[in-house]
Amino acid sequence: MATTLRPRPAALTLTATAEARIAELMGQAPDGAIGVKLSTPRRGCSGLAYSVDYITAANPMDEKLSTPGGDLYIDGASLLYLIGSNIDWVEDDFAAGFVFANPNAKGSCGCGESFTV
Repeated sequence: MATTLRPRPAALTLTATAEARIAELMGQAPDGAIGVKLSTPRRGCSGLAYSVDYITAANPMDEKLSTPGGDLYIDGASLLYLIGSNIDWVEDDFAAGFVFANPNAKGSCGCGESFTV
């Protein structure tokens, strides 16, 4: 008897505006870029920060999410901190940026630049 595996749910979700921003980024990406990568380097007041950068090579340990405008890679070492998160792109009169609704974050610094788990 063959075992049928259920499709694995995405590690995180993106809003339509976040997907559109990834498409914009990939439209102006430097030569050789294959996608953008989300990671959580150690920095800031609370310990971890969100970082989105272009990448030119895939790491087999990273999680890949295909969006209509390009691929988003999630750093394998950061994945446990990000599972269940929702990413949005928000623009107003004063700022524009990705906004992360992360259910794993136990707190963040006052400026919103970093978080702790």
